[in-house]
Amino acid sequence: MITPEQLQLQTQGVMGGTLLLAFAAGVLFHRSHFCTMGAISDWVIMGDTTRAKQWVMAVAVAVLGFGTMSWLGWISPLNTIYAGRQLTWFSFLVGGVMFGAGMVLGSGCTSKSLIRLGAGNLKSLVVLMAMGISALATLRGLPAVWRVNYLDQLTVGTGSGPFLGQWLASATAWSLPLSLLISAALVAGLLLLWIFKDRPANAWHFLGSGLGIGVLVLAFWWVSGVLGFVPEHPETLEAVFLTTASGRMESVSFTAPVAYWWDALMYFSDGSKRMTLGMILVMGLLAGAFCSSKLQGTFRWEGFKTTSDLVMHLAGGALMGVGGVLAMGCTVGQGLSGLSTLSMGSFVAVFGIVLGGVLALQWQLRRTE
Repeated sequence: MITPEQLQLQTQGVMGGTLLLAFAAGVLFHRSHFCTMGAISDWVIMGDTTRAKQWVMAVAVAVLGFGTMSWLGWISPLNTIYAGRQLTWFSFLVGGVMFGAGMVLGSGCTSKSLIRLGAGNLKSLVVLMAMGISALATLRGLPAVWRVNYLDQLTVGTGSGPFLGQWLASATAWSLPLSLLISAALVAGLLLLWIFKDRPANAWHFLGSGLGIGVLVLAFWWVSGVLGFVPEHPETLEAVFLTTASGRMESVSFTAPVAYWWDALMYFSDGSKRMTLGMILVMGLLAGAFCSSKLQGTFRWEGFKTTSDLVMHLAGGALMGVGGVLAMGCTVGQGLSGLSTLSMGSFVAVFGIVLGGVLALQWQLRRTE
């Protein structure tokens, strides 16, 4: 058993490692223009799959890396927030559609809004305020009662388990670590095949940044699941993952952490609040984007010019807040971190996000015409 002093040092190490990685992620997100909404809009409007391949590259790297770490015994998807025995499919689907539509109205998902705010875009601050308040209400307020009593009651069993690797293990009688590795290799291989089947000539910059983002997702999994793991807490005598809001292993996610920041700004002095891995991630991302934009000379203040633009961004932020909580993650929380575990819930949520984004883009095109 570790001592309280060792526990404090380990906690500081997790928080420091998270901050450094988040800063690097902010720089990389800003320099690479990584954006799920942008990837969808490029594909739908112009038929350009370059940024979509950037996003898929990040997913492929994260999937393969997570499967490898699980096979090595470093981490396990069973210790993540995606390991529920019941699949709240309706909440995931509806929440995904709401989030996807919201990110189009708000000119970007949660991570993109944080990057833009770090570069001086005050429109993104309005989006994050609306998103944080609506997310906090859906987590703990009156909408949370409706969510728990009605939407979250629509579930289906996950059979052999919520992860694709568990289904493979059940069908083949292979060990779970081996099944997790093989399923990850198969999925990552298919994704890479789609990326390189037409030999992208001018997309290597985007693919390289997608590779880097996938590696960062894995680094966050390592910090949370390996560096932050305590087999026996000196006070509770239970296994714990340090600094995570859920008490489980976590990677990159932004919706709930943004909500927790607004909650902390108002109620932190009551003594019940604590700094979490996700909250540190938000601050590191902002700092990285700010420094990157300053070094590039692209930092500039930007605000709203029309009332209709303000209304659209407020509506987009509110939809992202509610949708992100219902779907248990955003384009990063479910789209990268969740998909890296090959969770069935993440597939449903990401399908909803893409569907909502496409529908909102089509609506915007008709409205413009």
